[in-house]
Amino acid sequence: MKHIAILSTSVRKDRKSHRVSLYFKHFIEKNQLASCEIVDLQQYNFPIFEERLRHMTDPPEEVLAFAGKMAKAQGIIVVSPEYNGGYPASLKNVLDLLSGEWKGKPTGIVTVSNGPFGGALLLPSLVFSLWKKGVWVVPARYHVPAVTEAFTEEGMPANQEVTDKRTTAFLESLQWCMEANSRMTTTE
Repeated sequence: MKHIAILSTSVRKDRKSHRVSLYFKHFIEKNQLASCEIVDLQQYNFPIFEERLRHMTDPPEEVLAFAGKMAKAQGIIVVSPEYNGGYPASLKNVLDLLSGEWKGKPTGIVTVSNGPFGGALLLPSLVFSLWKKGVWVVPARYHVPAVTEAFTEEGMPANQEVTDKRTTAFLESLQWCMEANSRMTTTE
């Protein structure tokens, strides 16, 4: 069974995007699509890094643990809130921290906001940063507008049927890329 890391990127108090991370974890597990875990940046409390992992002489244990989780995943779902038209510094921090762990990794982008556009404004900057790291950004996008009304704190959608339908299409795209990547990287 393939493994997906759900990267919950907001470290703010009373964050709303984490609701969507909880939903994805529940949906993936309920439908037995893959093994998965939420990799919550709020739990790491990373400082601003001065150097990439590969150049650190004595990397902190939490950095190694985080890098291991990203390396282990065959696919990643990045759940990012929109902050003033961009993505959070916590996400930029970990993108810059790692190198090989991101390269070629099929990654789906989920954008979240309390406004009507669902975080769509952050896409150009995030996609560019991921592209520079060699990430395989899957073609499907998943926008969540009005997140406070769309999901409960526990990650339950207000409109289960419509949300599940959108999620199925998004995850099919991610899974297709994961399978293709697996076939391309398998050596005999």
